[in-house]
Amino acid sequence: MWARFYILYWGKRMHSEEILRISGLEKSLSQKKVLQGVNLVIPENTIFGFVGRNGAGKTTTMKSILGLINIDAGDIWVCGEKVTYGGTRTNRYIGYLPDVPEFYDYLTAGEYLELCGRICGMNKKEVTAAADEMLTLVGLSNEKSRIKGFSRGMKQRLGVAQALLNRPKLLICDEPTSALDPVGRKDILDVLLRAKEKTTVLFSTHILADVERVCTDIAFLDEGIIRIEGKVEDIRKKYIKNEFEAEFFDEATKEQVRKEFEAICREEDEKLFFLGDEEIQFRVMKYLVEMKANVRKIERCETSLESLFIETVKK
Repeated sequence: MWARFYILYWGKRMHSEEILRISGLEKSLSQKKVLQGVNLVIPENTIFGFVGRNGAGKTTTMKSILGLINIDAGDIWVCGEKVTYGGTRTNRYIGYLPDVPEFYDYLTAGEYLELCGRICGMNKKEVTAAADEMLTLVGLSNEKSRIKGFSRGMKQRLGVAQALLNRPKLLICDEPTSALDPVGRKDILDVLLRAKEKTTVLFSTHILADVERVCTDIAFLDEGIIRIEGKVEDIRKKYIKNEFEAEFFDEATKEQVRKEFEAICREEDEKLFFLGDEEIQFRVMKYLVEMKANVRKIERCETSLESLFIETVKK
């Protein structure tokens, strides 16, 4: 029942486009500095991927946002209101989905959402309307069986429905896809995409493929420090190298091409890697055709967010 404490009242809609701001957040646990001056801004109606390895400080950051732990330094604002440790009023803006949500297994999905709504003070009419809307959103509207028969993916979808029941401005999901199979992961990501129309989504993960699929914004957290932050599109333009590769059957052809072009940035066995746009690639292809070179393949190899993350945390 963790999430029931965080699906409180919807409140008035903010004029500001800023849903969450974290400034200089520091936290130590067992004499280890888990967060080292974290600064983060999350705009309204975005899906924000909070990426980091296990132990990077993602969950500690989320607990700090929820006011569940007493931070050592820094400030956190949700919808323009400052978060305070314990009993913070800002949780009325937040819906929370833990990595392993717990339920009363003897209830149906509808009965469970009705219970959560009544605990939050919603009347029967409000609960019924909201539960129907959320179950439709997560694809469980026709599911009448008891929760004890649900798969892990179905429980995660029900957890999202519960967290969204009172229409929070910020939905926080802690590793929502980490223990799911590919089908379950796709289902949850589709739900988060639909939820973006109603709220801002912050979800932590170490699965970069999920981030590339749904996120509009991203932050890389490593050893308690934000290494990279911004819109996914801007990060691609700024950090991700635009490369293509040519793989040869023989060393002689490879050497001839190497002497001809200055755009070669590195090589690997039978491959030459070129840094440049399509114009450079077409020039290389034209040259290879004219010399009738025997080439195994030539293709673009744009760096993924996963490769960028691995490169970032190794520095």
